[in-house]
Amino acid sequence: MMRTRPLKVALLGCGVVGSEVARIMTTHADDLEARIGAPVELAGIAVRRPGRVREGVPAELITTDATELVKRDDIDVVVEVIGGIEPARTLITTAFEHGASVVSANKALLAEHGTALHAAAVEHGVDLYYEAAVAGAIPLIRPLRESLAGDKVDRVLGIVNGTTNFILDRMDSSGAGYSEALDEATALGYAEADPTADVEGFDAAAKAAILAGIAFHTRVTISDVHREGITEVTAADIASARGMGCTVKLLAICERTPDGSAVTARVHPAMIPLTHPLASVREAYNAVFVEAAAAGRLMFYGPGAGGAPTASAVLGDLVAVCRNKVAGTTGPGESAYTRLPVSPMGEVVTRYHISLDVADKPGVLAQVALVFAEHGVSIDTVRQQGKDGDASLVVVTHRAPDAALSAVVEALRSLDTVRGVASIMRVEGE
Repeated sequence: MMRTRPLKVALLGCGVVGSEVARIMTTHADDLEARIGAPVELAGIAVRRPGRVREGVPAELITTDATELVKRDDIDVVVEVIGGIEPARTLITTAFEHGASVVSANKALLAEHGTALHAAAVEHGVDLYYEAAVAGAIPLIRPLRESLAGDKVDRVLGIVNGTTNFILDRMDSSGAGYSEALDEATALGYAEADPTADVEGFDAAAKAAILAGIAFHTRVTISDVHREGITEVTAADIASARGMGCTVKLLAICERTPDGSAVTARVHPAMIPLTHPLASVREAYNAVFVEAAAAGRLMFYGPGAGGAPTASAVLGDLVAVCRNKVAGTTGPGESAYTRLPVSPMGEVVTRYHISLDVADKPGVLAQVALVFAEHGVSIDTVRQQGKDGDASLVVVTHRAPDAALSAVVEALRSLDTVRGVASIMRVEGE
């Protein structure tokens, strides 16, 4: 029998994503009711600027008192799309205390305080869902948390930030410099007025922390994730990548160590071969590879941001949470039973592409090779071109601990015959 009392939803935030959620809830109310098994009703929308025009959003639902909204005893589900740490954290925990489940798109909050929020949800017997926090519309969290629950995930590798992918794609395809590509991304609405969270890797690092925690059943916070952005990527880096049949992407990489005793999580630019599927991910799209013991390699691809795509993920979670409310149950919560430590970046085994400006004279290559040997780093390939007393020396290493490779770079800088380090970048996806 279908439940007759409507499930009431409070919406926190009514920007690009929130307004799209409100629109879909209103225009697809009959479909949502049929899928959930009960009517679902938007009961209130908390905003900071009530005077702003929001087309298609019922004005009578607007309030500036988010706290009172989430405290209402008739609210069944709270949808949080305001972002940031506070007041979102307090509002979510207050919602839990008053018996409401929560659907959130807040990657920063979940990457920093996910454990505490999961514990609070369990304490109050409610759900915490957040598919929209990672990769927009792409179904990724639920497959990791549910579809692959019986498998062993070994690695998650992907492009999880559309802004940086757009910028790097433009640098590669048009020859634009970083600043030019950023300006274009801003003009097209792909980059915020302050793009720091994207271009410095904070956004991708938060997503990496969430993915690593779910994939490896352990607790990973954003402070555990090694982070490098794309602001130092130059046209010379892009050209070097092209010269060796690669392109440059900002990658989020989460993996188990070879012996399985720890996990690693990192975000940084890397060269990947043009033959790798991630190399063909263009514009502001996202794509993530999941490598599992039984399932093998799975790829998830699609729009990683935007009002409608993100709202799609929010509504998917809303339907799931409402179904649980109707059934009187809750869905899967945090799984952190492995308690694996997170290895520091220095212990991660990586490859480097190093381009050096050197003096064009006998013995330079021998000096450079000796530095690599002294630090226990094996060279895969080397290429030297010289003209008029100057030369370019490009070295690609075999895999070695990142700390050893960093030490090699510092030692190379001290050589009299090395006039400069033109490009340093990790190589992935071989």
